[in-house]
Amino acid sequence: MKENILAEKKNSSRSETGNIETDKTGGVKMILIKNGRVVDAKSNTDEILDVVLDGGKIKTIGKVEDDGSYEQVIDADGCVVAPGLIDVHVHFRDPGLTYKEDIQTGSAAAKKGGYTTVVTMANTKPPVDNVETVKYIIEEGKKTGINVLPAACVSVGMKGQELTDMDALKAAGAVGFTDDGIPLMNEKLVYEAMKKAKELNVPLSFHEEDPAFISENGINAGAVAKELGITGSPALAEDSLVARDCMIALHTGASVNIQHISSATSVKAVKLAKELGANVTAEVTPHHFTLDETAVLKHGAMAKMNPPLRTAKDREGIIEGIKDGSIDMIATDHAPHSAEEKAVLPVWKAPSGIIGLETALGLAVTELVKKGHLTTMQLVEKMCVNPAKLYHFDKGYLTEGGDADIVIFNENEEWTVTDDEIASKSHNTPFIGTKLFGRVKYTICGGKIVYKD
Repeated sequence: MKENILAEKKNSSRSETGNIETDKTGGVKMILIKNGRVVDAKSNTDEILDVVLDGGKIKTIGKVEDDGSYEQVIDADGCVVAPGLIDVHVHFRDPGLTYKEDIQTGSAAAKKGGYTTVVTMANTKPPVDNVETVKYIIEEGKKTGINVLPAACVSVGMKGQELTDMDALKAAGAVGFTDDGIPLMNEKLVYEAMKKAKELNVPLSFHEEDPAFISENGINAGAVAKELGITGSPALAEDSLVARDCMIALHTGASVNIQHISSATSVKAVKLAKELGANVTAEVTPHHFTLDETAVLKHGAMAKMNPPLRTAKDREGIIEGIKDGSIDMIATDHAPHSAEEKAVLPVWKAPSGIIGLETALGLAVTELVKKGHLTTMQLVEKMCVNPAKLYHFDKGYLTEGGDADIVIFNENEEWTVTDDEIASKSHNTPFIGTKLFGRVKYTICGGKIVYKD
């Protein structure tokens, strides 16, 4: 038996590549995970079990004796063993903006956060409106040790006027379509996109902010904006487009995902659309269920994002939507920017967005599980099962014969977010110095350990 083999390796950084998890023949090691609390929302499992990984698949879930034949034994006592997390909304800035992030550094952040599958957004340079860029992201993603899957643009050049060749982009490997970062204002284009997405059986993800109502983006139109001497971005900008797209979705039958929902009214609109029979889902970021608009006064541009942090009442409405199922998924909207960009003054002229992959699980455990809003099982549903369901991934659950994509985390271990431990190329987050519960101990993808704490 090679117990705690990773601890014996002098060069622990090799674990991030997954190289040390192969035997001399290049095959994946047999790993025994002992004594962990296995939580799987699809099978409704929540009990202390052992898990055997073999050849990139889960071989056994149950009670297993360590007979000395395993090349790696992980003692998961006191930890949750869950499916690898899935993030349906990340910006890796690659190609074209790699001074902020690239596919390798973004994936390193994902691994550290417990993610084994991520969907990249299309607002790169060039945008992902062509087959070549789709293929580039897929090929670069294969080098990371996790599943990096591209969404492609809805419109050519993200200009909102002409549909991309959605057939060709899907055939090249795009898993869905979005112009995230820019709202689609042409209703006819939205309608045609939904009809085509329905035909292709792929989801559309929408950034819902009507610029007609926005004076300065990234800061809520409210008390804080008034204090800063600006008008800001009202909830109306979001609510109006959410209502529009929910209704078009209802009439087309398309799978439509409302991205980074921030308004309590929009949450209710999604709930109504679901009740009416629309195939609509909604995602929420950890910052929107953790912070409100007052964070801008404390953190400046590090608390500026699109859509903005809204009122305390909106935050409460979001948490209620998470609890009642109106909000299906937790997604990070991981949005790296350089320190120089975020330092631009006045604050409302700095770019919007924060990184989020490394803090998402901790914030969710701290703000939702520890405060009694969700059980650990429900959290796994929001971070594994439902994201996989949206994109038709055969992932997000633990079963014998299934993919060995696993996160092991200690939901009772307290840790502090520190600047020097951030794996992302950019460090734009308001959570540095924040104490969180829920520390990732191992991330395993395809049976290989890609991250170890």
